[in-house]
Amino acid sequence: MATKEFVLDFPSKKIGKSIIIKANCFGWLKRIPENSIHAIVTDPPYGIKEYDFDQLEKRANGIGGIWRIPPSFDGHKRSPLPRFTALSAKERGDLKEYFLTWSKLASHALRPGGHIFIASNAYISQLTFSALVDGGLEFRGELIRLVRTLRGGDRPKNAEKEFPDVISLARGCYEPWGILRKPLPKGMKLSECLKEYQTGGLRRKPDGKPFYDIICSERTPRRERIIANHPSLKPQSLMRQLVYAVLPLGEGIIVDPFMGSGSTIAAAEALKLKSLGIENHPDYFDMALNAIPRLGRLSTEFENQKTFEGNILAQNSLFTEIDPYKSNLPSSFDIQNR
Repeated sequence: MATKEFVLDFPSKKIGKSIIIKANCFGWLKRIPENSIHAIVTDPPYGIKEYDFDQLEKRANGIGGIWRIPPSFDGHKRSPLPRFTALSAKERGDLKEYFLTWSKLASHALRPGGHIFIASNAYISQLTFSALVDGGLEFRGELIRLVRTLRGGDRPKNAEKEFPDVISLARGCYEPWGILRKPLPKGMKLSECLKEYQTGGLRRKPDGKPFYDIICSERTPRRERIIANHPSLKPQSLMRQLVYAVLPLGEGIIVDPFMGSGSTIAAAEALKLKSLGIENHPDYFDMALNAIPRLGRLSTEFENQKTFEGNILAQNSLFTEIDPYKSNLPSSFDIQNR
């Protein structure tokens, strides 16, 4: 099925081998043909309080709202961070219901054996992943993106001097991504699913090694944030590894139903893969239209085989060198963009 057949009656733009569509992904997923897409790679914002339009407006105006405005560090201003821990019991229940509904629609759209890589965080991943399973998807593990975030490690608010040796949460050093799959038809072998649907497994690395469930990642480089100033922009060095791995035969259609500024689609374009990006926020849709070609043209370590192999060795060393603050670990653990 050609990508243009997924547009329906929604506004859209073609970018290379990909198409971006301005639509609410719930309505779009419901309307596309059953068993029609091969994979989903996404970082979902909707359904979470931090990404309501009013909260994004407060973030843009520097008021904060549910967003935490970090203090300056070494004279440099840091980006706001969402306070996922501020969600109430009702909001957490709404979040679970949201992903339960989304899971059923994703299951409808995916081919049997189609994989989903979905970003989350340590505070809500258990809600997200369990809801996706309740909606019909098969849990296949977690991808751990090792990256030192700016979440956690803070002293008690307004009592920093009173409790100088206390932190409210552990300092964040990883980002969990759920790996889920639409179940194979009963009795079908993986080899049979690959032949019939081109899905079911994951693709090996370009050097023939397996795809690992730990990726030593950088924080999004400044040069990419200049192109797309989205609050959840993921680096191309990460996204290109994910879109490469999610199509086991290197063919098919990847969908990002929460496209944002287009990092998934840009990664697919860089690797000459077909993709569809769905975005409901008009500002982010316009941002993606400009950002995708520019992000897709950037060179990353993924294309540099020697550096890529070096990163794999660095990842393996993490099993024995688990302290992310040791000086001999990869430089991607350093706080960047200070």
